[in-house]
Amino acid sequence: MPIRAVIWDIDDTLFDYDSADREAALGHLEAEGYLAAYASPEAAFAHWRAVMEQVFGRFLAHEITFAEHRRERVRTVLAVARPGLRLTGEEADAWYTRYELRYEAAWRIFPDVIPALDALTPAYRHGILSNSGLRDQERKLRAFGIHDRFDAVLCADELGLSKPAPDAFHAACEALGVRPDEAAYVGDRPDTDALAATTAGLTGIWLDRCGTVPAPTGIRRISTLAQLPSMLLGEPV
Repeated sequence: MPIRAVIWDIDDTLFDYDSADREAALGHLEAEGYLAAYASPEAAFAHWRAVMEQVFGRFLAHEITFAEHRRERVRTVLAVARPGLRLTGEEADAWYTRYELRYEAAWRIFPDVIPALDALTPAYRHGILSNSGLRDQERKLRAFGIHDRFDAVLCADELGLSKPAPDAFHAACEALGVRPDEAAYVGDRPDTDALAATTAGLTGIWLDRCGTVPAPTGIRRISTLAQLPSMLLGEPV
């Protein structure tokens, strides 16, 4: 079947999450007086990201809510600098909100996003499937002026499903009114994005901006969204 819809990841696919998170996390830890507790900024960010991955995994497993995952991230990070520190939920929320202000100030959309959307519209329907929270992801899309480019925005907290579950991809296809074999999914992770989408019956496409490792067998890889229109049309990229 010809592809009729493109479903997109957001973080590190449309939005430069890694750069924004690093800039905000290090700036915030320094401003709050916690950065000096680490051997180096690199060590601080490595811990910040490891905590995020661990606690976010609990959210994806439905063990905690999205709001609870933020509080746990704050408490776990600050425990390095001040062991025994006990923050109330409100105090953790306030600390995270101060980080979030820096984070939002660092938001950047990748420069290849708008040209790719222009090239693929109106030939394809567009949707979002993200493992993050709907409120945050819709704010990003609106901040970048592209929210209305998408016919459906599905996120794990509202959907009750997360990638790599096939049902998450199928829900996105259903929202767009297409069969799985009529949809392509584009994301920055080879496993939970491209390979999982392929397993679910979609055309999984790995956006590998770094180009550091071989693509897993059975998935397609691009290094820039400028290559996506040709790939969907079956042309060499």
